[in-house]
Amino acid sequence: MTARPPVFDPARWLPGGHAQTIWPRFIPLARPAMTRERVDTPDGDFIDLDWLPQQAGQPVVLLLHGLEGSSGSHYAKALMRAVAARGWNGVVVHARGCSGEPNRLLRAYHSGDSAELEWLLPRLHARAAGAPLFAVGVSLGGNVLCKWLGEQGQAASHWLTGAASVCAPVDLAAAGRALDRGFNRVYAQYFLRTMKPRALDKASRFPGELDASALAACNSIRGFDDAYTSRVHGFIDADDYWTRCSAKPLLKSVRTPLLLLQALNDPMVPTWSLATTAQLSPDVTPEYTPQGGHVGYVSGTPRGQVDWLPQRLLHFFEHGC
Repeated sequence: MTARPPVFDPARWLPGGHAQTIWPRFIPLARPAMTRERVDTPDGDFIDLDWLPQQAGQPVVLLLHGLEGSSGSHYAKALMRAVAARGWNGVVVHARGCSGEPNRLLRAYHSGDSAELEWLLPRLHARAAGAPLFAVGVSLGGNVLCKWLGEQGQAASHWLTGAASVCAPVDLAAAGRALDRGFNRVYAQYFLRTMKPRALDKASRFPGELDASALAACNSIRGFDDAYTSRVHGFIDADDYWTRCSAKPLLKSVRTPLLLLQALNDPMVPTWSLATTAQLSPDVTPEYTPQGGHVGYVSGTPRGQVDWLPQRLLHFFEHGC
């Protein structure tokens, strides 16, 4: 008889329960020591990878961050610290323009950029040198990861041993509309605070390619995706971008062990837009928690800890793949 894998005990990590928050208040974490590697892309651009110190023969965990994220994001620091404590290898893959230096080309990154992952994974797989390679996608990065897994089907297992998606907006239209309504507009403005200046810089560096006045005037995620994201990445408009890049229709085709982790009180991802069991392949493990916010999962009060999320992910990689 095959032994059952250990059951993950959330009580061990969450004495205070899931915090209902989008921007969690927690005891600040120091970024672990990491070394930056610059990788040239096939189209003449670059991306930056931040690596933990290498541990020969140990599994590798790669992280795809969320919108406007980086290796300095709270979830990236928490995950990489947990990976390092376990003696594993870790790498944060920065989307173009998110590592602190503008990228070279007019294009940037977007929620459906699975082609970027496609050319990068063989390189990371080679670095793993036969050890398991696991991928974590957070928010936007989670949709990219899920989309790639669905597109590749069984072939994805050649590169990845397992994967996990955290608070991914797999229905981009639902998430985009949610961000532009009610109190969520506060979060939309938070993102636009950095996205608009970057896009306006692109408009000045590439004259005639973008409508700078439209970019300056946009005050919503839809407006930004109409004026910039769709225009520079080959989509007709925001609706076309959201429809063609949503990972939800592809989840039925995933053939690699995938943890689909989502909080039911995530203000950016409406519960009605989540994938149902019938829309998932048998290789996808849905875990819809009552609380957690958008990549929150904080325990303790008044200023909590962020141990639960990385421990849940690493437990899945050890026992669910």
